[in-house]
Amino acid sequence: MRARLLEQKTREERAARSANRKSMVGSGDRSERIRTYNYPQNRVTDHRINLTLYSLDRIMEGGLDELIRSLRKAELAEKMAELAG
Repeated sequence: MRARLLEQKTREERAARSANRKSMVGSGDRSERIRTYNYPQNRVTDHRINLTLYSLDRIMEGGLDELIRSLRKAELAEKMAELAG
């Protein structure tokens, strides 16, 4: 009896870890893209927050302030929505 309970608990833990891993790692599908860099149009688009900037050259040189600011703002809005709902 004890062995069966231990085996069941082990299976449940493995299933939980597996589900957690799958939620963290995407399938690599093109539809799961995070960011697109378009050099000919000098454009970078972050698909998670629907942000498009026409300053790819500055971003590639380290000017990430506007991008980071927008990501933080979106994260804060998401956290506020979680707390509210």
